[in-house]
Amino acid sequence: MLLLFMSYTSVQAQVVKGTVSADGQPLPGAAIIIKGSSKGTVTDFDGFYTIEAGANDVLMFSYVGYASKEVVVGTQTEIDVTLEADNSLDEVVVIGYGTQRKSDLTGSVSSVSSEDVNVNPVSRVDQALQGRAAGVQVTQTSGAPGAASVIRVRGGNSITGSNEPLWVIDGIVVGINFNLNNINSNDIKSIEILKDASSIAIYGSRGANGVILVTTKTGTGAHLGKPEVNANVYTSMQMVPELPKMLSQEEQIAFTNESADFRGAAIPFPGDPSDYPNNDWFDLLLGPAPIFNADVSVVGSGENVSYYTSLNYFNQEGIVKTSGIEKYIFRSNIDVRLSDKVKTGFRVNYSYIDQKNGLVGYGNAIASLPTQPIYNDDGTYNGFDEVTGSPWSNPIANMNLNTNETFRNNLLGSFYIDYSPSSKWIIRSTFSPDFDNSKQNRFTSSQSPNLLYLGEGGNASVRTVLTKGWNNENTVQYQSDINENHKITALAGASFQKVTTEIVESEAFGITNDATGFNNLENADPNRNIITSDYSGFQIASFFGRLNYSYKDRYLLTLVGRTDGSSVFADDNKYEFYPSVAAAWKVSEEPFMQNQETFNELKLRASYGKSGNQAIDPYRTKGLLVEANTTINGIQQTGLTLGRPSNPNLTWETTTSLDIALEASLFKGRIFTEFNYYYKKTNDLLLDVTIPKQTGFTSQLQNVGALENKGWELSLNTNNISTANFNWSTTLMLSSNKNKILDLGGVDYIDVVVDEILGSGNTRLIVGESVPVFTGVKYLGTWKSQDEIDASGLRDPQVVGGPKFHDENGDGIISNDDAVVLGSPLPDIIFGFENKFSYKNFDFSFYFQGTKGNEVYNLRMRNHYFTRGEFTKFEDIANRWTPTNQGSDILRAGSDSVTGIPPNSEYVEDGSHIRLKNVRLAFNMPVEKMGMPGIKNASIYLTGTNLLLWSDFRLIDPEGSRFGRNGLGNIAQGYNDGSYPNPRTLTLGLNVTF
Repeated sequence: MLLLFMSYTSVQAQVVKGTVSADGQPLPGAAIIIKGSSKGTVTDFDGFYTIEAGANDVLMFSYVGYASKEVVVGTQTEIDVTLEADNSLDEVVVIGYGTQRKSDLTGSVSSVSSEDVNVNPVSRVDQALQGRAAGVQVTQTSGAPGAASVIRVRGGNSITGSNEPLWVIDGIVVGINFNLNNINSNDIKSIEILKDASSIAIYGSRGANGVILVTTKTGTGAHLGKPEVNANVYTSMQMVPELPKMLSQEEQIAFTNESADFRGAAIPFPGDPSDYPNNDWFDLLLGPAPIFNADVSVVGSGENVSYYTSLNYFNQEGIVKTSGIEKYIFRSNIDVRLSDKVKTGFRVNYSYIDQKNGLVGYGNAIASLPTQPIYNDDGTYNGFDEVTGSPWSNPIANMNLNTNETFRNNLLGSFYIDYSPSSKWIIRSTFSPDFDNSKQNRFTSSQSPNLLYLGEGGNASVRTVLTKGWNNENTVQYQSDINENHKITALAGASFQKVTTEIVESEAFGITNDATGFNNLENADPNRNIITSDYSGFQIASFFGRLNYSYKDRYLLTLVGRTDGSSVFADDNKYEFYPSVAAAWKVSEEPFMQNQETFNELKLRASYGKSGNQAIDPYRTKGLLVEANTTINGIQQTGLTLGRPSNPNLTWETTTSLDIALEASLFKGRIFTEFNYYYKKTNDLLLDVTIPKQTGFTSQLQNVGALENKGWELSLNTNNISTANFNWSTTLMLSSNKNKILDLGGVDYIDVVVDEILGSGNTRLIVGESVPVFTGVKYLGTWKSQDEIDASGLRDPQVVGGPKFHDENGDGIISNDDAVVLGSPLPDIIFGFENKFSYKNFDFSFYFQGTKGNEVYNLRMRNHYFTRGEFTKFEDIANRWTPTNQGSDILRAGSDSVTGIPPNSEYVEDGSHIRLKNVRLAFNMPVEKMGMPGIKNASIYLTGTNLLLWSDFRLIDPEGSRFGRNGLGNIAQGYNDGSYPNPRTLTLGLNVTF
């Protein structure tokens, strides 16, 4: 009978297969053993395994750093298992061209989970990163729908070139200016930010500013059979936040009249204030605005196929009227196992975006006088400003008559094939096309009142931009345990990329008929039409390698090298090599650490290496031909001339960096902390250098400068309380970065002009200071008497009650030579602080972020504080100097007509702030108890965003930036002219999984 039973069970043995994963990533090398026997196997590179087992057998799944799991085979032929990490150091993170356990990392990598990305409904994924990663400063420069954020990873490394990080989506290098509106945040599984040399060197010349890896969801790990459907729907209401305090209509009239009287001009408002309009432009141009989002995803797997597919619709109106964004996004991620050795798949993301660019600006609401009439007496739109005596662009007319929209189509795809001749080898090749086409239609009506006043007619333009590119990545990876003490993973690869951009724009002026708008540009004055076109492109060829070595799972070594060749440089400078070395010591694995109960994990690591930055646009090594017409025999002839000098010696900016860090998991994983100190030095900065005028030019782009960044980062995650019904966890992120200019090509400073009216003197690049610093003369208040003016020795005209500035060099003239450093936009501290609570079926969290020690340059001070009455004035101007208020340090109305107003210390304000970024309350429905068959999970949530802001800044929100993130905005951060405000938002949503 025993023999018959054994024979029967052997007949019942069956082949079981499946995947082992953790944190959404496959686990290569995971062990699967039949309990009570020595029979077992390990997973391959994709976490896949096969084993022969009987129905009564128990499979034991294990992996270092993860809790083991046991599964009874029964009738199952496919068993997919997800292992849970024992502590924070053993989560799987994505790195360049692969994945790795965090405990095995030798470099600095910050991870942001999908939960953190989606806790705050956003239209762009970069908006969700603010305060989430130590050492990463994210500044939301505008609250406009779809607006991009400025991101600095461990400070800025360049002056002329971009300081934005490199974005890589599902292994596709999409560059630094990829429109992140194209990605649905709900499709994201994780985000990793690579910060140190060991992590970013694998991306060589493109990694100096950090690398952000976005990984989207797949069907890996999904249960076989019936697919899982998730629906997420939410609606939001955006509310206008706190607004700057300005003079009332009556106070503004008094100031304007007082200013005119001082200058001897006609009084603009001779009547009673009640005789004039009292328009609240904030109320007229701003208002509550809705958001609606709906996305549906389907995830599942078959015997050899796994898939994730989603559809997303997003519609956001802006709180500044006529602004908004509407998006349609489709994604499909499919993986197919063709055999035990071959796997293939693709990633496709298509988006269509309708961007309403806004026909009025927030600046219109700040600057327009309340007395300015909207309509004429006959009911037509007013287009004349009687205070200035000039045409006026009527914002209400602009909203109702004009058009400005951009339509964008983007297709981002990737096809890959993997071949694994054995569990130790994997050969992978990917091809990734990227197509982006945008068309902007702009039309200014011929009935615009300011144009009617000038008799110019309307104008229109059509601008199309087509960007095409492809990326081919080829890698070979070998992973092996030489013996129980030695483990290596080697990666070698080659990458090739090409991108081209074509721009065509047509502008028409003098349109007399609005019927066809921008669709008939020939309906205009042919002598005024303008047609422009442009083409640019670049190619990059790269060869790279990485070696990871582990001895006794205690001592870790990583060597990385990459050679990049770029078409933007001349032949002799096209290629550059970027190496790095990193090491880590798992102190907690040492024998002397085995009898203590404080540290679960303790690791020291360090890295050193180089990375690069192209820093320049294509063709900058070459001379530029520009139009230069001339007249010959009285006839105008078209021609060209050299517009800039060539420089074939231009080369890469190179950043050398050092990172030293400590990572620890304490008290059975209840506390995880990481501290980093780093130092970076960038050489061969690209700067415009003054050259002899006999060359025919005034400057030439050269590699001459150097700067440094140094700082520290601290992250702390604690599991404060963990019981069956109640959990409380806390996350704290702190970081500080200081940068300093070391060399500017032999000069002490360079003036940067950020405001043509203000001119130079308010922004400088100074050797020994940060990039940049705000400069100007010191404002000392007002002159209290003529005797005080006479005793000052100043030769410039001055007036009692006028502005008083410090003559720094004592030459009797107030000029840029008296400018001193007034502050820096760089914070001393950047922080994020979050608490999460769960009680039974309820989840609650709140999240603060902010900065300390940074200054903001208020560009509105010139018009709204120092100049005459054509513009609205800040509320504190009510306490200005007058004959009856001679103790005031606020200059008298009209005194700017006598005394020049240079950039000065009153422009610079404290930018420190704390923002309650997010509050979220969710109820996870007990679907089984509520009798909801077919529903796996359901939750309803309420979220509040930007609910509170503590700041002393006159324009309320110090985060806004006048110059964005490109061009001048690359270095001129912290300049605020009242950017589009960040709204307060309330969101109600429902998330259901079937």
